[in-house]
Amino acid sequence: MKNEKTQVKKENFVKIQVQALSSNEAFCRNAVAAFCLSIDPTVDQLSDVKTAVSEAITNSVIHAYRGGGGLIEIDLVMRKRVLHIEIRDFGQGVVDMEEIRKPFFTTKPDEERSGMGFTIMESFMDELILSKTEGGGLTIKMVKDFDEEEK
Repeated sequence: MKNEKTQVKKENFVKIQVQALSSNEAFCRNAVAAFCLSIDPTVDQLSDVKTAVSEAITNSVIHAYRGGGGLIEIDLVMRKRVLHIEIRDFGQGVVDMEEIRKPFFTTKPDEERSGMGFTIMESFMDELILSKTEGGGLTIKMVKDFDEEEK
């Protein structure tokens, strides 16, 4: 029992499931920001996290589910002052992981998509890892170390 109490002090976590709707993007962004408040981040750090989460959620809504809804799962883990975010969808998936990371690449050029989502996520977070979700879809893992100097 003592190990469980010690573990809780070093690590906190939250799991969120939402329907892949653009109307849930603001909720997700703000829920992740609220989770971070206990470590007293700067306004700029919170803004970075909120922007990266917004891009990830929007990516799932627009590209994975083509705006038609589906499930998005968000796992948050705070280890001391390092935030680990995992955003998972179960949509149509990605064919070329390297191509989607390129600035200005978009699968929807007719809809005036900028193709900068992953570039933005990468610029605001300390780490960005993309992988295929088991069963189809995309998993976006991001890390933000709140003790690192501002970039």
